[in-house]
Amino acid sequence: MSVQDPDSKTLRVISTRRDLRTRFADLWRYRELLVGLVRTELKVKYKNSTLGFVWSMLNPALYLVVYYVVFQIILGSGIPNFPIFLLSGLLVWNLFFAGVAGATGSVVGGGALIKKIYFPREILPLASVGAALTHFFFQSIVLFLALILFQYSVAWEYMPLIIPALLILLVLAAALGLFLSATNVYLRDTSHLLELVLLAWFWMTPIVYPFRLVSDRGGLLPKLYMLNPVVWIVITFQRAIYNRVDAVVKVNGKVQVTHILPADVGFWYYAGHLAIVGAIAAILFILAMQFFGRVDGNFAEEL
Repeated sequence: MSVQDPDSKTLRVISTRRDLRTRFADLWRYRELLVGLVRTELKVKYKNSTLGFVWSMLNPALYLVVYYVVFQIILGSGIPNFPIFLLSGLLVWNLFFAGVAGATGSVVGGGALIKKIYFPREILPLASVGAALTHFFFQSIVLFLALILFQYSVAWEYMPLIIPALLILLVLAAALGLFLSATNVYLRDTSHLLELVLLAWFWMTPIVYPFRLVSDRGGLLPKLYMLNPVVWIVITFQRAIYNRVDAVVKVNGKVQVTHILPADVGFWYYAGHLAIVGAIAAILFILAMQFFGRVDGNFAEEL
């Protein structure tokens, strides 16, 4: 883009391209706008709502009731304290799903703002991830109440892994959100396709069934299954919160053992896999930032 220098008759060329370091610096410079957009998104979502943020907590509560009835009572899953098992993975998925899905439509949804003022466009998808994180904290209240109700004890030695696991999940959601939000500007079917992909992704993640139901099988399926990065974040939460590797119950007078999480492994097994997923998430985030930077110059025209 060229502009006339007011102090001379020469033209100065201003590049809309910014290097990666500049983009990160701009995000930090506009951090107050990021926080403001997160607040705005939350206010718009619950505008004129009587219950407000209570709706966030009703989401996992409804899942809890439905899956408890279907898996525990009707099918007899054989997983003791099934609500704790379910919530420890479901909250992870809800954050990932809401962050990626919300971010994908954020740039198109913020078209009016993009046309009016300058700001780092990356803020829009990142704000959606930030709003999803806020919902995660509210939904965690349901898990906390369930732990009290069932008088359940977590695995305190694994709890330090929760924070890095959560941060890695945010980076992964942000990476996908950046890439998909930019793609959605040019290919509007992206958001519709994502709904199907996330539905399949949910069932490829051990949330309503034990991890070892798939990992203990032979063949190619378990190997492909373990390439899912969300799997390792989910089972880390399950190890720390659900605090069981195997579940033993009596069914019709017979002892039934359900293998849930990897046996004979410790803290560093989960930490090591989180480190690998974290490195992959960081690389994806950098690549997504670069891709976003290459295509965001034409957003105003496309929108």
